[in-house]
Amino acid sequence: MNIKQVKEQILNTVRAYLAKDENGRYLIPGRKQRPMLIMGPPGIGKTEIMSQIASELDIGLLSYSMTHHTRQSAIGLPMICQSEYKGESFNVTQYTMSEILASVYDLMKNSGVENGILFLDEINCISETLMPVMLQFLQYKVFGGHTLPEGWVIVTAGNPPEYNSSVRELDVATCDRLKILSIEPDFEAWKEFAYTGGVHSAVITYLEIKPANFYRIESTAGEKHYVTARGWDDLSRMINVYEHLGIEVDNALVKQYITIDKVAEDFTLYYDLYKKYRNDYHIGEILSGTAGEDIVQRAKNASFDERYSLLGLILNSLREKTCRILDKSRLIIELKNALSTASQQESEGVSAADSLEQQAQSCRDKREQLALSGGLSEFDDKMLLNKAAALDELSRNASAGGYEGAKDAYLSKVDQLKKQIAAVKDNYSNAFVFCENAFGEGREILILVTELAADPSCAKFISDYGCEEYYKYDKKLMFYEHRLKVIDEIQSLSENEQ
Repeated sequence: MNIKQVKEQILNTVRAYLAKDENGRYLIPGRKQRPMLIMGPPGIGKTEIMSQIASELDIGLLSYSMTHHTRQSAIGLPMICQSEYKGESFNVTQYTMSEILASVYDLMKNSGVENGILFLDEINCISETLMPVMLQFLQYKVFGGHTLPEGWVIVTAGNPPEYNSSVRELDVATCDRLKILSIEPDFEAWKEFAYTGGVHSAVITYLEIKPANFYRIESTAGEKHYVTARGWDDLSRMINVYEHLGIEVDNALVKQYITIDKVAEDFTLYYDLYKKYRNDYHIGEILSGTAGEDIVQRAKNASFDERYSLLGLILNSLREKTCRILDKSRLIIELKNALSTASQQESEGVSAADSLEQQAQSCRDKREQLALSGGLSEFDDKMLLNKAAALDELSRNASAGGYEGAKDAYLSKVDQLKKQIAAVKDNYSNAFVFCENAFGEGREILILVTELAADPSCAKFISDYGCEEYYKYDKKLMFYEHRLKVIDEIQSLSENEQ
């Protein structure tokens, strides 16, 4: 399975484990809820999908690396207590609460969440003395006599032996108590995350051209050299910040994240070309429909790699504009609901200004709660901050002009959004017009259509607001793919007849 498929399996399993009947009993009792084991190479995104799942289900998340734990920290320390049996007192050994379980209860107390995921990473690297304790925990959810709270699901993760020499093979008794999900590196699955996660377009287009460099691990003279999904993601973040600060991105930086020298050097050369293309091709003019004939001619005469990089630049600019529009659209819907609440509360004696300020504070409280529970995603963080700021602004307008003052400010935002949507629609149309003029109806147009469809933000924008040029070529692409399918079927029939 790829990372996307594994995420879906875990998401559905957690939902199933938390489901209750009409009497409040779990449909699958806790003792029958098999913990999950994600087995896959390092840096593939195992930890990232746990954060996404916790955020989507609005539950807590607590992560632990089991390589840092001893038997004592996992089950607690022994202590002498007195118990009475048949009228006689005896000294009995009990255990303090496990550090891990105590952290679960602390998270519940501080964040207010009742359900969550306990994520135990590198589970197949634990010490030999801890293994029996871990086996008991996986089966009974008990550490040292203390039980994991109901409503908490165990997910574990580990690396196969070929990636980590310190791992220990799990025996059949352990595996038989787990739901095992194996992950394979898959660039196409990761690309969807890359789009939504804002991965730099230079990274995406480079890997489109050279997908074999997406994930590699090599051994040379006893040393491990590697390229992982995590490495590309972290490098992308650093490139974005370096560009913002005006710092040069060089091979020394790239090699800190991409440790196979040939790949690091290859990407550095590509990035230098990418910057040149970004300077030479005026993407803003292309999208505004004012690109000169010299830019069209250069694109027409360019090599395929250069054309692909240009398409990446166009797509990245469209993606950035689209994400801003979709964020504002979501915010407008939230503000409309907030005004509706303010209007209702005003009839109950609460001023619109106070109502809007209270709703802004609720956003800040929710953000703090999600942060404490471990379920605050980057997207939620940004949206809650933006919503709180916008509600504060409407509250100030309401203080000056009452409910109507806040409503007028809201309607002004709606008008601005409509103009911005129209401008971005024109950007999409102009991108297709440019590609038609530069490349005709060749594979570049098909790439543009395919990538727009693959990008969740762009696909949603087109679905919500339309794009005639996209629909025209999307139909041609579907016809082309159908034709290839028919040809394959005919060839298959011919081979069977021979």
